[in-house]
Amino acid sequence: MQLTLKLDIPPLKQPIRYSDTLLLTGSCFTEHIAERLLGYKFNVLGNPNGILFNPLSVAHSLESYMDGRLYTAADLFYLNELWNSWDHHTRFSHIDQDSALHQINASQRQAAETIRKVNQVMITLGSSFQYYLKDSGRPVANNHRAPAQWFEKRLLSVGEITGALSAALDKLHGINKDAKVLFTISPVRHIRDGVVENNRSKARLIEAVHDLCGAYEQATYFPAYELLIDILRDYRFYDVDFVHPNFLATSYVWERFAEACIAPGERRLMEQVQEIVTASRHRPRFAATEAHKKFMADYAAKCGRLEAEYPCINLQREKIYFLG
Repeated sequence: MQLTLKLDIPPLKQPIRYSDTLLLTGSCFTEHIAERLLGYKFNVLGNPNGILFNPLSVAHSLESYMDGRLYTAADLFYLNELWNSWDHHTRFSHIDQDSALHQINASQRQAAETIRKVNQVMITLGSSFQYYLKDSGRPVANNHRAPAQWFEKRLLSVGEITGALSAALDKLHGINKDAKVLFTISPVRHIRDGVVENNRSKARLIEAVHDLCGAYEQATYFPAYELLIDILRDYRFYDVDFVHPNFLATSYVWERFAEACIAPGERRLMEQVQEIVTASRHRPRFAATEAHKKFMADYAAKCGRLEAEYPCINLQREKIYFLG
């Protein structure tokens, strides 16, 4: 008996491999995928600006990496006892201005280095709503709990979305012609905008992304949004806020992502990596026993063999633990 719709997801023409460099950017759903990939020891840089919901901020951040932009004190503003950037998530905010700048620019440098050698860029878009500062017309990536009257909120058109992202993709392929781009739409509902407004917002993102995938041979779409909305489509797959997918839902989407986007041979290798990572989290009651010493020695040897065969997999942290 079939209890859900079937969604066939074509495999990526060039699936993800351990030798790849990956850059993930966008909404909070990006964080889930990046965390999973990092857990399996892929070479991933996730959200160098922190969580970004709207396409203008994503495009602007990508261009800033390619331009090698560094921020100065003039780019920060003071609010709620913190130094903040309109281009960054609050995870970069700090009570000390120099510390905030150091965090931002360290991330900018890492992103600038990564984007020039990246194999896959995954972009997850969350909302078509864009906020602008009323006094300057400047688009912002995060409101930083500033007063609502500081901002004008506007729903971007499909043309504005495709225009901004097209400019970023053109610049990307100008410096890294082989970079592939994987688009997703976040299944997280932005209910604060309103249910109807959220659906309008998501519809524009979907239309824009499919236009981009049609225009760029290097661009592909992964249907994370459809997997939640059309396949699972039940509130038991959401957290208590009925908005964010829960662990079961994100695990299901991850499984479908791995099937479609990661090379089959790498998925078998992932099982070996997971075994080592899981073993490194083991905390024994009796560390002095011969059995535990053998356990540690065996896994240290496994780390060495795997790293020797696959130098792109970094198991240094686990090896240090096992060598104790």
